Amino acid sequence: MLDNQIIDLYFARDERAITETDKKHGAVCMNLSLNILQSRPDAEECLNDTYLAAWNKIPPERPTYFRAFLCRITRNLSLERFRFLHQKKRNRDLEVSLDELEGCILMPEERAGELAEHLSNFLRTQEKTDRLLFMGRYFHACSVKVLAQKSGLRENTVSVRLHRTRERLRAYLEERGYSV
Repeated sequence: MLDNQIIDLYFARDERAITETDKKHGAVCMNLSLNILQSRPDAEECLNDTYLAAWNKIPPERPTYFRAFLCRITRNLSLERFRFLHQKKRNRDLEVSLDELEGCILMPEERAGELAEHLSNFLRTQEKTDRLLFMGRYFHACSVKVLAQKSGLRENTVSVRLHRTRERLRAYLEERGYSV
């Protein structure tokens, strides 16, 4: 079923929308949540919360990129759950990933939409490999080791490429009035 057809089911308040969403995008959302939470039961809970959030947001929203819409919800819910579960414990990989980006992106919440547009524009200017590594690390929360395996690069090479991409991002954002 096409994404537009699934979204039409949401607008019709047809419960098949959830089933069709799960069939088409459930695996991607589950993988994203698992990368962050490292726990299948917690990831399944976040996936169910994603479907509930989509049900509550559609309508009135009509997402243009349905998969990205679902992944954003899943990622935010998973990060929220991660913070709740690990208030005292630490997942070193995820924390390092978030800390790495903090050096480039630090801004008031009210400008988040504007920043997202700049980030998208920046990523479009990057080589495909750098773009995939960046998204894998900072959106999908993959470890450097996993990214190295997926890309066929050495871990050190992945780390260096991510560092250089963050430096280019910092310069790009500073040119547009964002200071860290």
